[in-house]
Amino acid sequence: MTTAHTLPRWDLTTIYPGLDSPEFTADFQQLARSVDELAALFDTYGVNGGVTAPVDETLVQHFEEIIKRYNAIRDAARTLVVYITSHVNTNSRDTTAQARYSEYSRTGTKLYQLSTRLTAWIGSLEVEELIKRSQVAADHAYALRTASKEAKHLMSPAEEVLASELNLSGGAAWSRLHGNIASQMRVSLELAGESKEYPMSAIRNFAFEADREVRRKAYEAELAAWERVALPLAAAMNSIKHEVNVLSQKRNWETPLDASLFANSIDRQTLDAMMSAARASFPDFRRYLRAKARLLGLEKLAWYDLFAPVARESRTWHFEEAAAFIVKQFGTYSPRLAGLAERAFREGWIDAEPRPGKRDGAYCTSLRADESRILANFKPAYGGMSTLAHELGHAYHNFNMVHRTPLQRGHPMTLAETASIFCETIIKQATLAEADKQEKLAILEASLQDSCQVVVDITSRFLFEQGVFEKRLQRELSVGELNELMLESQRQTYGDGLDESLLHPYMWAVKGHYYSTGLSFYNYPYMFGLLFGLGLYAYYQRDPETFKAGYDELLSSTGMADAAELAQRFGIDIRSEAFWRSSLDIIRQDIDEFERLAREA
Repeated sequence: MTTAHTLPRWDLTTIYPGLDSPEFTADFQQLARSVDELAALFDTYGVNGGVTAPVDETLVQHFEEIIKRYNAIRDAARTLVVYITSHVNTNSRDTTAQARYSEYSRTGTKLYQLSTRLTAWIGSLEVEELIKRSQVAADHAYALRTASKEAKHLMSPAEEVLASELNLSGGAAWSRLHGNIASQMRVSLELAGESKEYPMSAIRNFAFEADREVRRKAYEAELAAWERVALPLAAAMNSIKHEVNVLSQKRNWETPLDASLFANSIDRQTLDAMMSAARASFPDFRRYLRAKARLLGLEKLAWYDLFAPVARESRTWHFEEAAAFIVKQFGTYSPRLAGLAERAFREGWIDAEPRPGKRDGAYCTSLRADESRILANFKPAYGGMSTLAHELGHAYHNFNMVHRTPLQRGHPMTLAETASIFCETIIKQATLAEADKQEKLAILEASLQDSCQVVVDITSRFLFEQGVFEKRLQRELSVGELNELMLESQRQTYGDGLDESLLHPYMWAVKGHYYSTGLSFYNYPYMFGLLFGLGLYAYYQRDPETFKAGYDELLSSTGMADAAELAQRFGIDIRSEAFWRSSLDIIRQDIDEFERLAREA
């Protein structure tokens, strides 16, 4: 339990007493042994790509044993790696946690190599015949068919092993460098005549301050801080994008984007339809930005005004109050959803306290069985509560997949936001229903801030990453070139909604999503998630009982069918621009209401 207004830290002791405990050490060592034993089994059964093997009784038995063992190891690995990273992400200076993570990386690399071998082997099998003859295969039909397609984009087994081993000192090392630099940065800022050092997460949080001079100073201090570390981060960016370009070519992907679309279970037609609808909405978002500027008494917003409050919230949402409100409002949808949220608060699943060394932002991760853990940097305002609701939506998604195996749970990023957006919208509608004009303006502003980030800013990040990949085919990009590419992407998307002389050239250094060899284009899936989630909420409003009858099953199946097939269960055609425009129409209605309230303010 926490005392009044004391923000909680998550409870990891229910998993292991500590990183040096005998219990953790035993499971850690057992995982390493299990992975080695699985590798030996793969060797015995000839689990590699190559010659197509006949689907006979022996192969079916081998396949079922392999899948059972592989799923069990994936479950054990998930708990261990989440336990370790939960320490790293809340204290990057924890040398023990960093050491355990480094040690796990060796086992994790072996497991990744086995996963690649399994994919190659599945690609050599007659998958449809296997599905007919094995119930285990039938239960994993989507994963098998996906693996069969992916196998066509694998290098030789020896090359895949070499790539994964080199990644430890290549892309993965560059990614850790970015994470460590960003989380350990201390930024000097002078306010009210007093100079003080802050972690970067705190500096960025000043963007939410009411005092424009504070926002401006924090913005300038942030840019100066990123400039000081830009050279090693540019080296990291160049190295990671080059590695991805090379491996994409070797794996017969036309571009890294094509590999990303496959991983996210959508096709180019779906992406183009969504992005076209998004571009058509930019004038509406610029209307919102201009209305916000008028409320702030400005001719035009600067970058550091994007998150400025436009109205004083009449209510402060302390953590305990936010928790109670979320549980109550989730109960208006279903007791099952409310019960999951209540359990998360009661059992210490949430780490809400901002502190030095802790990762910025928020996320939810599946831990074991039906448990998740949520990292947040809570602020006692509507936005802080909305973030909690969003992350609890992820926990509910995980909860609905408890009866699925790891191979069945592996849903793409495009579908990862399905429950989070839905839960966030429940809280938004409930707060709007109780709000006076000033609070309604503040809530709409918070919601439109998020939507603007997910539609407009995400598009700028997509354009930037696309540009980096294309230019990196020729040579390395300098800090100045990365800055200019970022600025041009922001100019194309924000347009005259922002002062073009006061944008954010170092946003490429801020976003950790760019620094991963395994998560290229970790941007457009967020837009997909928001707009798909809004489309589902609109369906819920039209026909709540039909929606409730199928929603939990939809969540449990997000790793067992592609996005288009799942959407069709609710009559949604994601390849049609009309669907995406209809979801954006919901946001346009909020912009219209925001403009109306702004005129009256």
